[in-house]
Amino acid sequence: MGGLYGVVSKEDCVDDLFYGTDYHSHLGTRRGGLAVLNRAGFTRFIHNIENSQFRSKFEDDIQKMTGKTGIGCISDTEDQPLVISSHLGNYAIVTVGRINNLELLVKKTFRKRASHFSEMGGGGVNPTELIATLISQEDTFAEGIRYAQEAIEGSCSILLLTADGIYAARDRFGRTPLVIGEKEMAYCVSMERSAFPNLGYQLTKELGPGEIVLLTSEGIEQKAPPGNTLRICAFLWIYFGYPASRYEGMSVEVVRNRCGAALARNDNVKVDIVAGVPDSGTPHAIGYANESKISYCRPFVKYTPTWPRSFMPQSQEVRNLVARMKLIPIRELIKGKRLLFCEDSIVRGTQLNETVQRLYDFGAQEVHMRPACPPLLYSCKFLNFSRSRSELDLAARRAIRELEKSNDVPLEKYADPFAEEYKSMVEQIRKRMNFTSLQYQAMPDMLEAIGLSKDKVCTYCWDGVG
Repeated sequence: MGGLYGVVSKEDCVDDLFYGTDYHSHLGTRRGGLAVLNRAGFTRFIHNIENSQFRSKFEDDIQKMTGKTGIGCISDTEDQPLVISSHLGNYAIVTVGRINNLELLVKKTFRKRASHFSEMGGGGVNPTELIATLISQEDTFAEGIRYAQEAIEGSCSILLLTADGIYAARDRFGRTPLVIGEKEMAYCVSMERSAFPNLGYQLTKELGPGEIVLLTSEGIEQKAPPGNTLRICAFLWIYFGYPASRYEGMSVEVVRNRCGAALARNDNVKVDIVAGVPDSGTPHAIGYANESKISYCRPFVKYTPTWPRSFMPQSQEVRNLVARMKLIPIRELIKGKRLLFCEDSIVRGTQLNETVQRLYDFGAQEVHMRPACPPLLYSCKFLNFSRSRSELDLAARRAIRELEKSNDVPLEKYADPFAEEYKSMVEQIRKRMNFTSLQYQAMPDMLEAIGLSKDKVCTYCWDGVG
């Protein structure tokens, strides 16, 4: 997915930029980058963070950086920030989102015969450079941002570091958050509100969908008002967002506790222990345990000092190795026990399948699984949340293919928890993954836990409605 952070200050901003960007490390997997602007121009550093922490890669770089304004990013894909020269002036840019019509936009740009792209990655055009090209076609930064967002099919939140300050733009339908923080002498803009407390910032403003503002050390100037349509990603609360963050006024940790409680209210299974698949399943499990009055324990503990997140490496084989090595079982809490695990979701299920087998190998009597959201039937087309190369890799789609002997089948019934097709799909997943029982969260319960009406939340992953 990726994360963005920016600072404008009356004094040097590098420390705040460094730590604020680092607080977005949970959102991206491939690249990290920082850029600052001072009288001498832009200073920029970009590093690969697939197998190393953001901080370790940039600790030396920040000693070479100075400036009162800066932007940073954690990216799932291409190198960022980019430094651009245009008729609007020189600027640096970072983006988060996904461009589904990238090839079409590139072809339209080439027809003008006055553009080229230099930031190539993976054999294709760098999406952020394409966005910069679209922005530079208009007469002002604000007009260019609006033009780019209207041209893009998908989503795009943007920070521009300019001589005037930082332009911050939330994507057209608010699929990702963007918030402004303030403290004495400085303002910041962030995707994660959890970056504020330890850096001394207080929430000043939450940008609406499509809203554009200019941040300077003197304040906030609105350049374009918010739109009327909000479709924020529900998965931010279920998995992506950091527990200490809030979106649209709703606490991530509280929502996850509510999801777990809802799972418990709809369950009557007899178990000895409730646990979370660490770490993302933990708050859901706490909610389940508190509601059910069943003991919460940790049959696995996560070894975080040296093992990175299991979805970071590009190789599935290496991801599986990381997933296995980072979880250390506690035999006394497993042997002979009936265990119920809460998880944020089941995407492919590759790593979870191995985790369940390890529980049986250590003597578990039963292993029950309770995902905090419905089955994922579609790959996200807005935020790149999954590493799956095809939505047919999703555990639910694999089960449907096994049942139907075809990939080309209507999915509506499989999204309906009261339909026989849905029940057959869940049973197929249960058998393949060797769960004693499997029960997914119902969509209405998930939305109730979030606290927003369905028309304000993107549920595309589950029902195809984006």
